[in-house]
Amino acid sequence: MERTEAEDLLNKYANGNCTEEELAILHTWYLAQESSQPQISAEEVEMAKQKVWDGLAIHGATVTRTIKLFPVKLFKQIAVAAVAVLSLYLGYYFTQRDQLSLTPKVAKQEQILPGGNKAILTLADGTSIDLNNIKKGLLRHSNGADIVKTDDGKLVYNSVTEKTEAIAWNTLSVPAGGYYNVTLSDGTVVWLNAKSSLKYPTEFKGTERIVELEGEGYFEVAHNGKQLFKVLTKHQTVEVLGTHFNINAYQDEQSTTTTLLEGSVRISASGAQKLLIPNQQAKLSDDKMTVNSCKADNAIDWVNNDFIFDNENLSTIMRKISRWYNVEVSYPSNLSNLQFTGSISRSKNITQVLKIMELTGIVNFKVEGRRITVMQ
Repeated sequence: MERTEAEDLLNKYANGNCTEEELAILHTWYLAQESSQPQISAEEVEMAKQKVWDGLAIHGATVTRTIKLFPVKLFKQIAVAAVAVLSLYLGYYFTQRDQLSLTPKVAKQEQILPGGNKAILTLADGTSIDLNNIKKGLLRHSNGADIVKTDDGKLVYNSVTEKTEAIAWNTLSVPAGGYYNVTLSDGTVVWLNAKSSLKYPTEFKGTERIVELEGEGYFEVAHNGKQLFKVLTKHQTVEVLGTHFNINAYQDEQSTTTTLLEGSVRISASGAQKLLIPNQQAKLSDDKMTVNSCKADNAIDWVNNDFIFDNENLSTIMRKISRWYNVEVSYPSNLSNLQFTGSISRSKNITQVLKIMELTGIVNFKVEGRRITVMQ
């Protein structure tokens, strides 16, 4: 940390503009300074510092996975700054600490909270149902299926014995800042990520089970040897009998990716076909498909309510953040290929996520309303 950064932090404290994280770091430094005073033992200082560290929100955000989050720079930054910077630059300020209010003054700013369970169901007749604002229980009977909202907020199609000729198509649309889970009439379970939609029939007829996906979805397909299950996206078709896989088909991504966790899938695109086995991922870009081994669980981090970055570039990360927190993001093009590795829970507010990335020392963020600007 440079001298100017230390001075800026202290000036922010004096003016009451520190965030909670900055206050925690500043108080840790203060305790280190106090450790030189006879009335406070070294053990007491260490206990207090550990208490501050354990209570620091950004620290707690890093323990959601065993994957190492950004090479130990978080602790390093605090430790080095406390030893090297404190003795040189903070003594003067803390000799005048009696003139400063010891009551924390935290800058107020609107919290950008994580997404939640929300979606719009559009029925075959055009009726739209906001699933956030409707009671649990039977929502509608439609062409061979009862549509039910469960106690835990999921959507379930229960097939009923009924002679129906027409196929009724429903569409489940998830907005930015949302996700949703639906069980189709054949027992297939689908998780939809933010800014995604799934079009499907209320009842599957004939020799194929066909659904249409935009955005990202994770599928656990119920096995049926008599009915092939097909997922259609803008650029490819995925065919299975019964298996677990994830498809990322956002239009603003450079490629469509299909990741297999269990079973096997056949992908058809641009006149080519590829068969995947578990822990393989197919990428379709510019009408060219490649298949590589992968950590399949990383592809469904969002299903487990996590962000997992494995040498992931900044542009991809910021698109994920934009969708989940429903914010607008901008960054210089020269930063787009910066890579990050780590993990954090998607249940954290956006400030905590950005702070983790800032502690790498690579980037900084400016938050204005719901607009995030990335800087170096």
